Amino acid sequence: MKTVALAVLMSAILLRADITEQKSNTEESLRGISVVSPTMAWASGTHGTYLRTTDRGSSWEVGKVPGAEALDFRDVQAFSSDLAYLLAAGPGEQSRIYKTTDAGKNWTLQFTNREPKGFFDCMAFWDDDHGIAVGDPVDGKFQLIKTDNGKDWKAIPAAKLPAAVEGEGAYAASGTCIAVQGKQNVWFVTGGSAARVFRSQDAGESWSVAETPIVHGPASAGIFSVAFRDGKHGVIAGGDYKEPNKEDHSLAFTNDGGKTWQLSGLSPQKYFSAVAFDPSRSKRVVAAGTAQYASGKSVNEKKWEVFLPLVRTSSSQQESAQLNAVGVSPKNSKIWVVGAKGAIFFIDDICRACSKK
Repeated sequence: MKTVALAVLMSAILLRADITEQKSNTEESLRGISVVSPTMAWASGTHGTYLRTTDRGSSWEVGKVPGAEALDFRDVQAFSSDLAYLLAAGPGEQSRIYKTTDAGKNWTLQFTNREPKGFFDCMAFWDDDHGIAVGDPVDGKFQLIKTDNGKDWKAIPAAKLPAAVEGEGAYAASGTCIAVQGKQNVWFVTGGSAARVFRSQDAGESWSVAETPIVHGPASAGIFSVAFRDGKHGVIAGGDYKEPNKEDHSLAFTNDGGKTWQLSGLSPQKYFSAVAFDPSRSKRVVAAGTAQYASGKSVNEKKWEVFLPLVRTSSSQQESAQLNAVGVSPKNSKIWVVGAKGAIFFIDDICRACSKK
């Protein structure tokens, strides 16, 4: 294992990877990351915590939403240095959505889940006023809510959704179990007894569902993350979070809008809690899990260009970063990865020596 780790580290050096551990000023577990620009990002985590940087992570402002100190913010969606939404995941009324328009000075509680058996997992936005969130099945149907004005959230009737399989659910691992594209496309992914992709082309008014080859069966295994770079090309990632180092079918791609999914040739395929496309390099994906960070091409490639564990220093000791979420700048290859105990890594052009195509 030491030889393999050294080889991977050397490959990263050869690719001139510039990876910096940033000071987060918190020990909370960070679960969500939203990158607004090459210098601006928001993060979210346990005990009502949110973070914000406007200087590329040289400094991180940390705050807690008043009255939400017991909540776990698994998702954050930001649109500027002032405007952001937070989603708290948890049973019943612990699932909530907050919004700020003044950089966190004030937060408005927009939604509280009144269904005792409900558990919301993640959210996504077409723009700053139009968003959608998904929760685990209640009475055999997933819960979905939408906003069309950035203020009011309304439920999508369960009758419009395909039935969930017994034991099927979504994962609130990284805030990326749902993705949107264009003006009306939306996909959400599941795990447990089934690993499926639910797809809508009319903002949730009608749905279809596709089977995938991602590993599933145990409650801990399935699809954890989904991303699309356009209306046709998407990626899903997952695995078994209880066995993060186990290699299995955990990465797949589509080129028909999510109707069908094919396993990726990229190897190794361990557990990934989050995946994203690099907007400036359309064929490159980045992924993160509790055991590793990876960067590679999505087409005609067999090996990751970079695949390595990220290690942080805590109390003069080195330990695994236990990564949870990854975000990529919409304009270039500036990447933030967040994880347990306040871990934040900034990756500046992970693959400068690679083709930009």
